Amino acid sequence: MSNAMAEYEADTERLMRRVYLGVREDRLDPQDVVALACELLDWFHWTEAILEVVERNPAEVPRAEMTALTRRILDDVGFDPGFDLAPERLETLRAALRVVARDLPTRGIEREPEIEILEDWFPVGAGVRLADGERLDWGGPVLPNMCDDPAMAVTSLAILIQESLLEWSWQVWPVCPRHDLGVHGSERDGAAVWWCAGDGGHILAPVGELARARGRRGPK
Repeated sequence: MSNAMAEYEADTERLMRRVYLGVREDRLDPQDVVALACELLDWFHWTEAILEVVERNPAEVPRAEMTALTRRILDDVGFDPGFDLAPERLETLRAALRVVARDLPTRGIEREPEIEILEDWFPVGAGVRLADGERLDWGGPVLPNMCDDPAMAVTSLAILIQESLLEWSWQVWPVCPRHDLGVHGSERDGAAVWWCAGDGGHILAPVGELARARGRRGPK
């Protein structure tokens, strides 16, 4: 990567973070939005929102309209605030782990796991660290934008943990006792569930309630 491109990316990233926080904290500086739009325009990002910002006098743009334009620009360029600028995502993920962790004793894992931010991945995401030190991140981390919805966060964590444990031990978990098939984390009707493909597909249990479901159903 050329020095010019690296400097552009660093400057643009700083501006995007600044205007995102401005929108989030209701302290948006219109001049920052104009500066960001000009940076993007210089590097051939031509969107309606960017052009509108650079063509208008920011002093004449109502605050609510400038905020809406800023949101559109950030969406146009695919800006993601990650966990650091949107810490509520991390709280959602930790809450999701508490749900998934209720199922882990059925796999012989009793002690509480923790969320671990994986700085060595790009983009930065999250994995799980078991109490014995084993890191679960097979298939890539849970990305911050997966944590905007609680059901998606639970489903993403369930899949990551399940696939990591399979890769680690070559033991299928969980298993549907009726069909003797491995089930998979899935989102169905807005809820995170363990889904079995047997007999055309059915829910074995909501994620977090695996022990109760296994107690209701005897082995095949």
